[in-house]
Amino acid sequence: MVDAWMIDVPGERVLVRELGPADEGPLLTLFEECEDWFVAATGLPSGPGDVQSLFYALPEGADPEDKVLLVLERDGVVAGVVDAVRDHPEPGAVAVGLFLLAPWARGRGLGRALAASLLARAGGGTVVTATVPPGWVPGERFLRRLGFALDAVPAARPDPAGGRPGPRGAGVRRAVLRPAGAEAAGGSGEGARR
Repeated sequence: MVDAWMIDVPGERVLVRELGPADEGPLLTLFEECEDWFVAATGLPSGPGDVQSLFYALPEGADPEDKVLLVLERDGVVAGVVDAVRDHPEPGAVAVGLFLLAPWARGRGLGRALAASLLARAGGGTVVTATVPPGWVPGERFLRRLGFALDAVPAARPDPAGGRPGPRGAGVRRAVLRPAGAEAAGGSGEGARR
């Protein structure tokens, strides 16, 4: 079980914790607020099954026990969600399946602070992978600022949200981050999304 922890964002009280059963309603609201991301990723707004699919979506070959679902709360309101899988696609790696912030929470340093906190807690693993919808400029910029290298050509993928496919669900851009010292560990990998 992942414990809860606070992250330092000036002037804000920000909590990161495991997703729980009471979070379904706030996640539905978050997904509705993030229609821009869902349209960029799938060509469709969020649908009723997207929250439920978050609990079950796994990359091929991943162990369900390694799935981690976290929510970011700002002043008691769910401001974001992270879906990640430890030890995928290789031991020591982390595949980020979803890193989503509400539009009102973007551009405030929350995403960067959360990413830095998660990277520190990962303990310098071999590689962190993510994906971003092609043309989703905020996600591409965010990943580059964190030090990720993005593939130039979208990779085929049936559905970036792990739920229902949409007209744009055909591909994503892969992003890879090798933390300091990861090259010495021999890590490589592919995977998830912002």
